[in-house]
Amino acid sequence: MADKQMHTQSRKINLLTPSRELPLYGKRILVTAPRNYAYRLSEQIIKKGGLPVLMPTIETCYLSNYTKLDTTLNHIGEFDWIVFTSRNGITAFFHRMNDLKIPVSVLQKCRLCALGKDAESLLSFCGKVDLIPTESSPAGIVVELAKLPQIHDKKVLIPAPEVVGLPEPDIVPNLITDLQQLGIEVTRVPIYITQGLNTSIYSIELNLIRQGMIDVIAFSSTAEVESFLTMVNSQSDYESCIIACFGPYTTANARKLGVNVSIVAKDYSSFEGFAKAIAEFFTLTSNSH
Repeated sequence: MADKQMHTQSRKINLLTPSRELPLYGKRILVTAPRNYAYRLSEQIIKKGGLPVLMPTIETCYLSNYTKLDTTLNHIGEFDWIVFTSRNGITAFFHRMNDLKIPVSVLQKCRLCALGKDAESLLSFCGKVDLIPTESSPAGIVVELAKLPQIHDKKVLIPAPEVVGLPEPDIVPNLITDLQQLGIEVTRVPIYITQGLNTSIYSIELNLIRQGMIDVIAFSSTAEVESFLTMVNSQSDYESCIIACFGPYTTANARKLGVNVSIVAKDYSSFEGFAKAIAEFFTLTSNSH
């Protein structure tokens, strides 16, 4: 029984399966996610036999000014809910609380919400998560909060990135508007910076794209798409690449920006779901030939 279980496990995580039997064998997949997400997505691509090519088009980094965040953290007990929209936001939030020597116990009266696998990060920092929406998206947050009694009387804090040098994607502004329409008092506070990276460091990767050597470009957020588009001259630079997006929101925004998206992850609660969607695309393509 143990042997059988071990065999199933090793097949499942593809450690001993010959690469040529895996669905992404020989496929070069450009990962545009920032470093701290890129390694997690790359791991899932590798497990499916793919060859990740790293080209983070954005980076997330510390705030240059903490005044607003620090003031908010010192009055954190005034909020009924804290809604986190990203794992980066969770990490930055608790690191700053630690810097200010604010004990995690002050969050006992707040209810905490996180999306998908981000809940694991929240649990590791403070040992509690009060809401993980069924749909792993800002719209999912709104649906779940709308069900709660007296929600219109509540104060909600949204720690969100400050976008520098790029147009801000509509994700967080739309979330705030939707929550305000429920009568909720929403406070947005900057928690980290999202900014584009300099094109000059990517001459090799951009040449691979133009030469048709990249099979898939995998976008996990709208900001990545926006920054990528500043790095290419025109659509013809990447027309031979298949475009994959992590969920319907990034897809919709990519299409608005004129990008032709072929792969949309249905399970966008984890990068495993994203890699699976890319793998299924090639499995279906090869079976149809």
